[in-house]
Amino acid sequence: MTLAYYFDEDAINTNLIRAARSRGLDVTTPIDVGMRHRQDEEHLAYAHQQGKVLFSSNVGDFCRLHGDWLRLGKQHSGMLLAHQWDRHSIGSMLRGLLRLAAQRSTTEMLNRLEYINDWI
Repeated sequence: MTLAYYFDEDAINTNLIRAARSRGLDVTTPIDVGMRHRQDEEHLAYAHQQGKVLFSSNVGDFCRLHGDWLRLGKQHSGMLLAHQWDRHSIGSMLRGLLRLAAQRSTTEMLNRLEYINDWI
């Protein structure tokens, strides 16, 4: 099954979302599903319920949540985090999203934390 992404509010970039969707990626945002202004844990839980990899530039909070959830035995559908969001072009971010989707399955992403810099 192809990876699907849930971009949290920190990762919303209209140009990147439009580019990702135009290349066939399944991308959902909090705006699409009425999840604006929710807590990070709620976004992670929603992404997991939908079987989507959470994409965020909120590295610190989601690294902590990743560790907390694993310690508590809670599962998530994977996280893709972006360090230094503003240093990457839309094209390089899109390449990272496409590469991850091409090389990792939904099963392989279960409870996994990745950094987009490793896929650019």
